[in-house]
Amino acid sequence: MNAIWGLAYITFKEGIKNRAIFGIFIMVVLMLAAVVTLTNLFMRDIVKVAADLSLATISFSGLLMTLFIGTNLLAKDIDKRTIYMVISRPVSRAQYLIGKFFGLFLLVSAAVLFLGFVSSLPVYFAGLGYQNPQSIFKWHVYFTAILFIAMKLTLIASIIIFFSSITSTSFITLVLTIATYLIGSTNEVVKGILEAKIEGVTISPLMGGIIKFVYYVFPNLSAFDLKIQAAHGIAIPIEYLLWVSAYWLLYMGVMISAGALIIRRREFP
Repeated sequence: MNAIWGLAYITFKEGIKNRAIFGIFIMVVLMLAAVVTLTNLFMRDIVKVAADLSLATISFSGLLMTLFIGTNLLAKDIDKRTIYMVISRPVSRAQYLIGKFFGLFLLVSAAVLFLGFVSSLPVYFAGLGYQNPQSIFKWHVYFTAILFIAMKLTLIASIIIFFSSITSTSFITLVLTIATYLIGSTNEVVKGILEAKIEGVTISPLMGGIIKFVYYVFPNLSAFDLKIQAAHGIAIPIEYLLWVSAYWLLYMGVMISAGALIIRRREFP
């Protein structure tokens, strides 16, 4: 366990020093400044617009950071041969992979915490400048949405680690992760269309089976999207939060366990 946390700490420190983070944070500041400008163009529901745009900024910038840093974690160690220095010590390959994941997990969580604080400023100032007695915006729903963005990004981090255990090429890992992200963000909509049974539209049993297979195998990332609830102040049922949290833990556990099994049998170049 000490080896895992030691690797996690080193990964976290290396991630903080990565130049990509500073570039992304500068982009976030500019995007949040644009949020303040855009909200002034609306006559009503300024707080709702500010909350929606701020959460979208966190989600997009957090995804960029997770992709840029996560896809290079294992590939960089393999290219520089530093992985041999680690596994030559009393550290198993599975511990190495889990330590890398927890380091990325901590980095993503810390980044989202910082971004959540920064993104709340435009929403707060929008509320000060636009007093609407009918506004139903709730801060606890907004911060719950930020928490679920962090959960989604850490889930994507586990997928990156899984693909990194299969291939040594960071580009292939990036492509596979982006494809998984796009499928996971839309599979619930596609399944909903399948179940809607629109008149005049017929779907073959084979295609229906493929859609259901994709829905259950790929992560349902849209379940973590609470921007609408946060912007409109809609209460989120506790049962839904618990279900998504359990799903999050289960899927991450499967990804990391599968990655650990693969890397134990893998031959490094």
